Amino acid sequence: MKRSGLVFGVMVVGIALLLWAGWHNLRERRIAMQQAQENHVVLTPDKGGAAAAQADSQSPEAEAMQMRGKVAPGFTLATLDGKKVSLSDYKGRPVLVNFWATWCGPCKVEMPWFEEFRKQYSAQGLEILGLADDVDAGKDAIAKVAQKTGVTYPILLTDGKIQKAYGGPDGMDYLPMSFYVDKNGVIVEETAGLGSKDEIEAHIKKIVASGAMPAAGGQ
Repeated sequence: MKRSGLVFGVMVVGIALLLWAGWHNLRERRIAMQQAQENHVVLTPDKGGAAAAQADSQSPEAEAMQMRGKVAPGFTLATLDGKKVSLSDYKGRPVLVNFWATWCGPCKVEMPWFEEFRKQYSAQGLEILGLADDVDAGKDAIAKVAQKTGVTYPILLTDGKIQKAYGGPDGMDYLPMSFYVDKNGVIVEETAGLGSKDEIEAHIKKIVASGAMPAAGGQ
């Protein structure tokens, strides 16, 4: 009886150790997955399958560099309330031009960050322009998403032409797409997909610091 009890006790201890090891391993895997997810750059293909067609010929990283160093293409677009806004209205100021869509999950993640940074760097003249990429969604649906995410920066309606000016002949292959324009109107950074909040702020600091604000009474 004593030997059987000892054997039973050893089995219980062994099973307990196996259960503890399994739980500990699962916990470590969950932590690792959470850390990987936090650092993961999410790329949302634009609707229409354009991304799939070009997947083999052009990577997101390559696309995110094609406009860097170039003068930002000008545009004049309407806001949700019908006001006309031009990129040239912000000449001499740092501007973040962000292409997003109502169906783009990662876009909705970064939009509150943009709003926060817009307020934080308002003294340096920073402006955010959100260009709605889904022209078929309708103003009401676009306005609803903007309101839900809490953004107050200008949301502009597009017709597809400006997407081609910034994304090539076939327009945007990935969303969100962001173009960081310095005070001289030059795109100094371009990103495809969702980056971290720290990365976004680093890009904003770069356009805030580059170029020179026009002197009062200057041209």
